[in-house]
Amino acid sequence: MLKKEDIKKHLQTVPLFKELSDEELQPIISISSSRIYNARSIIFMQEEPLDRVFFIHSGIVKIYKTDATGKEQIVSVLEDGEMFPHAGFFRQGTFPANAEVIKKAQLIVTPIIDFEKILIQHPELCIKLFRVLGGKIVDLQSRLEEKILHNTYEQVIMLLLRLSKSNGVKHENLYKITTHFTNRELANMIGTSRETVSRTLNQLRKKDLIELDAEGFYVIDPDKLKEEIIH
Repeated sequence: MLKKEDIKKHLQTVPLFKELSDEELQPIISISSSRIYNARSIIFMQEEPLDRVFFIHSGIVKIYKTDATGKEQIVSVLEDGEMFPHAGFFRQGTFPANAEVIKKAQLIVTPIIDFEKILIQHPELCIKLFRVLGGKIVDLQSRLEEKILHNTYEQVIMLLLRLSKSNGVKHENLYKITTHFTNRELANMIGTSRETVSRTLNQLRKKDLIELDAEGFYVIDPDKLKEEIIH
């Protein structure tokens, strides 16, 4: 369990809260608690009552949906500092997707009903939250455009570019994707088959557009990959 002081230190790094004073942050700290989830633990299931939001202190969390046949569609893979679900503050009802822990995680849990009272008292928080949600909407629009306007080969490239920013670190002009993704997981992110992703990744490696480092992480040069889409 995180102490209240540790919760405070973490929340101060979250974009939504980092500009708040200690006095403004204190009510949020007082209603929040921490919980540890082991790998493969289910945090919540789609259609369960939506009553809380989460901030990742450490670990990796997968957000995904399943259809009637059990087919999985990965919405996002979240790491330290991320919050989820973003829709939690502005809709009533149930969780819009499932959340599963990929790597052992320590999460800060905040009840929505209590947080909404704080939002009423601090309107500036609402504005910041709208900005965060606006970024998510732009990301979803971009994904829709990728699906409509680009073939599968290009969709895999654009997925790698997106993951390099959301789940990677930059070193000079290269990005290292620091989360291990299976070809099945990559396929589930763009709604294609594992075989198609595997074939595309092999093509990209033969062209020296991506490589694997000693730890098995993908390393890419975004500029070269973007040229592959253009041509």
